[in-house]
Amino acid sequence: MKRKIKHQVSAIVIVCLLIICVTGCWSSREIEELGLTFGIAIDKGKETKTERDFKEEGGSYPKEDNMTLTYQFVNEKAAGAGTNGGGGGGQGAQKAYINASETGDSLQQIGSEIALRRDREVYSPHLKVVVMSQDVLRTYPIDKMLDQFFRDNEIRLSCLVLSAKGEAREALQLKESGEIPAFRLVGLSENEHKVSRILPPVTLAKLIGKLHSGSSFLLQNVVAANGAIKYSGAAVMSGKSKKMIGTLNEYETEGITWITGEGKGGVVKSHDKKSRQVMVYDINKIKSKIHPIVKGTDISFHVDIESEGGVVENWNTKETLDTQFIKRIETNTEKEIKKIVGNVIEKIQHEYKADVAGFDESLRLEHPHLWKKMKNNWDDTFSKAGITYSVNATITHYGTVKIQ
Repeated sequence: MKRKIKHQVSAIVIVCLLIICVTGCWSSREIEELGLTFGIAIDKGKETKTERDFKEEGGSYPKEDNMTLTYQFVNEKAAGAGTNGGGGGGQGAQKAYINASETGDSLQQIGSEIALRRDREVYSPHLKVVVMSQDVLRTYPIDKMLDQFFRDNEIRLSCLVLSAKGEAREALQLKESGEIPAFRLVGLSENEHKVSRILPPVTLAKLIGKLHSGSSFLLQNVVAANGAIKYSGAAVMSGKSKKMIGTLNEYETEGITWITGEGKGGVVKSHDKKSRQVMVYDINKIKSKIHPIVKGTDISFHVDIESEGGVVENWNTKETLDTQFIKRIETNTEKEIKKIVGNVIEKIQHEYKADVAGFDESLRLEHPHLWKKMKNNWDDTFSKAGITYSVNATITHYGTVKIQ
């Protein structure tokens, strides 16, 4: 009898433990009660009309107007309307997002003030992108600007970091009503396999590594016009000051992808001197190797670039597509790539004096002892180093046209 009672007690204990385990997360919060934040833009401080109105009514707190943060929230009303993310594109449709701006001198305090104006908790674990205006990047060191993001356990380090020409808040606006701009910005970064002018994404996690290394680096730039956004060029960030010291345009950014070998696709357009026609080479593969050449204290580099691709567009239809003609397309493509590479090397080495193409990494890996001596003043050493480069482009396919 006692054994039977003991078994019953054990069974009751197990059932109680199981009930506790299946009750769900005790600290869970209903998603309908949260203000989901997907994007944040950081601009130079400019008090909004709403803030001025609140101030007149006594609704303000002590602050300096150093920066303006714009939070992008999901529009719960649009999402609840069953319009596939809000709006459906019809006239008068609600946008899928709501932007709220606040000015101050502390990111944490700005976030708290935003929360005072919303009926939902500001919730940032799903933050996708932080966009910083070039004015901000030129004025404040990026490690100080983003310190709060690095420390906030709620924010995931997979969040993308971008620069913006003009006001960063404009990058969080879209003419279409049915899409959230933060998602569009993340989606654009996934097109790097199609366009060689897009840089590999820089996340908060990668940014921490770049800042700790003391090396100069690039941030992908975004531009906005008439409710549309696109990736265009890059911001050049100094490893020493942690501030923006210049920009690269799309053509120069493409040169960086050739040097680093990080490009995954795209096209090279060249002009044939003989026929004066356009020829387009489709990139299938890029392989690049930076070779450091050390002779005593003299350091130079050679960049060996190889690519495979195909002919996707040829305006010279009068000539037969034979091996000689294919060789001419390859030569024209190689000349254009050399032009692109030479152009960006001139800019980063002599105008900005900032190694943003990985020459430091090649020296660190092959000559670690020398790198330790050079790393503190590397950008200055880089600006004086000799750099040569070679390009070999091979055409491996020609579409449906047969080679003669």
